[in-house]
Amino acid sequence: MSVVVPDKNQFQHILRLLNTNVEGKRKIMYSLTAIKGVGRRFSNLVCKKADIDLNKRAGELTNDELERIVNIMQAPSQYKIPNWFLNRQKDPKDGKNTHSLSNAVDNKLREDLERLKKIRAHRGLRHYWGIRVRGQHTKTTGRRGKSVGVAKKK
Repeated sequence: MSVVVPDKNQFQHILRLLNTNVEGKRKIMYSLTAIKGVGRRFSNLVCKKADIDLNKRAGELTNDELERIVNIMQAPSQYKIPNWFLNRQKDPKDGKNTHSLSNAVDNKLREDLERLKKIRAHRGLRHYWGIRVRGQHTKTTGRRGKSVGVAKKK
């Protein structure tokens, strides 16, 4: 179970959703963005699909409403959320469209980089060497700590 809620009719200042602390004082749409893999648009869509008033604060939600939100976020395609809205389309391993949340985002990114390094792709090699990957110029920028300019003669 992903939701931990102590009592009914009690305002919660911090909620625990999907291994993330969510602030209860903020409106529900914006407080859900604290979960990794959930942005403002996805949060807005999830709240609408769960029939939750967007003016409510996150700490005012009931157990049932929180369960609905978590279920929709974990299985968005079952609730008719289109594939183009998901953050993991055509996964290289299984070819499925999924939406990664919290720790899974980091795991998927690490797996992708390891796959690129393993097949010796250009992107993977540049990640391995620790230099710019997306075609930026590297002659003068991004030197990070190395000395800049010409050394003086004594």
